[in-house]
Amino acid sequence: MESHYALNDDQFAQQFELCQLNPALFSHEAHLRLAWIHVTRYGVEQAIENICTQLVRFVDSLGARDKYNQTLTVAAIRAVNHFVNKSDCTNFQDFIEQLPRLKYNFKELIACHYQLDIYTSDLARTTYVEPDLLPFS
Repeated sequence: MESHYALNDDQFAQQFELCQLNPALFSHEAHLRLAWIHVTRYGVEQAIENICTQLVRFVDSLGARDKYNQTLTVAAIRAVNHFVNKSDCTNFQDFIEQLPRLKYNFKELIACHYQLDIYTSDLARTTYVEPDLLPFS
């Protein structure tokens, strides 16, 4: 299987939750898709709780806890939520095509919100750091 798109939303979310998703499929775009699924199904706050818990379990199952970043995870979910609220798309593929900035300019998007380098900050890895430039709305 070459792409996370070979799985429907339910299969993708379930395989991820059960730590059965092939890690090679969990690209940046797949992270965004997981956020889109959870935000559209459960709302942003529940999406944050679900994904943070599941992502920690997923990276732990791979022995890759050092890859987890709490701030980046929450910021990505909040960014997806922001754009979900502006979009009328009913599926992720249309959503990401309508809003390619999430996929191709994500670091630039995050830089609008954070002066702090959340990618290298030890604090940001373990604790959610609120944006210091522009809040997510």
